[in-house]
Amino acid sequence: MPKAADSSTRRIILAGANPGLRLFDEKGRVTAYASIWMVDWSVRGSGTAVVLWFDGIVRVVSEDVDLAAWLERYFVRSFLEVQGLPWHEPAVERDLVQVRMNLADGLSAKAADIQIEMGGVLDRRLFATDTFQLAEGVHSLSLVIAPVRSATVSIGGASVPGFVQVDGSPDRPGSSAFLTTAEVWRR
Repeated sequence: MPKAADSSTRRIILAGANPGLRLFDEKGRVTAYASIWMVDWSVRGSGTAVVLWFDGIVRVVSEDVDLAAWLERYFVRSFLEVQGLPWHEPAVERDLVQVRMNLADGLSAKAADIQIEMGGVLDRRLFATDTFQLAEGVHSLSLVIAPVRSATVSIGGASVPGFVQVDGSPDRPGSSAFLTTAEVWRR
């Protein structure tokens, strides 16, 4: 594992934001996972994308399908939030992705027939690590994270079942749904 001092020599591979959510049923099982990407710059280009897991199906939606496929394969498949989910090869769809987000109010995203809403910002704080493990090795990550109280996903107008799990303390709330900004990945 690289030493913290080694992180200064890592090159930036992506800058942007990657809000995400997991919804749960009453028994604590994940009912849906979404990863929303707003890439300002990366080694693979820029653009927006949504990666959605629901009912055992992985969908990836973006106007730039090459960028979106890379985001899903390089990043999302390695995230702890998807470990244990039946993750099959995704259906990659070329379609417009529209995202509005701010750390005061929340997020609204639309991708093909997918609608995602997130709100009730609980906190805003800095997160940084030099030991984020992805399939391609150890990376550095820094971002501002804002856990939220609520999130919904609908597909074709039908609500996906599940709710956000909120935990932590009043001084440091946590949530299974969160916004991010100023996100920088280095390798």
